[in-house]
Amino acid sequence: MSVRWPACAGLAGVDEAGRGPLAGPVVAAAVILPLRPVLRGLDDSKRLDEVQRGRLETRIRERALAWGLGWADAAEIDALNILEATMLAMRRALLALPVRPAAVQIDGNRLPSAAGLPLDGPMEAIVGGDGREAVIAAASILAKTWRDRYMVAADGRHPGYGFARHKGYGTAVHLEALARLGPCLLHRRSFEPVRSASALALPTE
Repeated sequence: MSVRWPACAGLAGVDEAGRGPLAGPVVAAAVILPLRPVLRGLDDSKRLDEVQRGRLETRIRERALAWGLGWADAAEIDALNILEATMLAMRRALLALPVRPAAVQIDGNRLPSAAGLPLDGPMEAIVGGDGREAVIAAASILAKTWRDRYMVAADGRHPGYGFARHKGYGTAVHLEALARLGPCLLHRRSFEPVRSASALALPTE
């Protein structure tokens, strides 16, 4: 039996976090906000500090009409490429919504396939939408905060790389650890310099 999503008159915003790092998933969020009251302080998550993002995340989860998360892991990124993995994560976020949005606004210049998605209206790509549209900004905050927590937890499972500190981005600390330890399961082996580190890594028992 196919899933039936109840309709919602709201507009869904979709954004992702984690396209650039060398390790970890790319994460997308879809959010439907009420028209009133307005959530003040919403902005592109990259313009907010950790404390601001945390406060807004709580308010978004409390006040949103609906929200959903989706992601693609490092293996899927390597198999598909980062663009297609991002589109997959966005589709999964929309599928995670418990309702069908009236329309969808997506940050960027590309749209995921609409096939099989629970939509009642069109999808629109908006370049810089996370700094222009409240629903996309809200999605950017949920995606960023969820991914950051995932990478902090990953630090305990994969010690030595400093994931809690840099969240998988290619900082000097991360690059030094990658050269010293080789890649772990969270690393994207299709990305440089992980590809080179993989070639140099000694086989493990």
